[in-house]
Amino acid sequence: MHEDKTFKQKIKKLCLNALEELKAQNIKTLNVEKSSSFTSIIIIATGTSNRHIQSISDKVFKNLKESQFDIIGKEGSDSNEWVLIDAGEVLVNIMSGESREHYDLESLWER
Repeated sequence: MHEDKTFKQKIKKLCLNALEELKAQNIKTLNVEKSSSFTSIIIIATGTSNRHIQSISDKVFKNLKESQFDIIGKEGSDSNEWVLIDAGEVLVNIMSGESREHYDLESLWER
């Protein structure tokens, strides 16, 4: 993992700006650096509909690409429930309210 804290913070800020701009709900940032070997920050946000989830994920992806940050992967683009964007140091989960409640990622990582 990349050790530069400003690098992580820049990615995080770009992601959060996109989420806030497109009015994602209940945005939560988890620092998992000490408990994860694959990422440092997990961001979880809720979209109000399939279209909203897709719009938010497109904006996050666009912000990262325009700032020339590597995107390792994007999963769930065809899903109505959950899109995951893997930017290495930062993972962004954009979920429907039902999926977020069901999978409860916060409780998995906040131990």
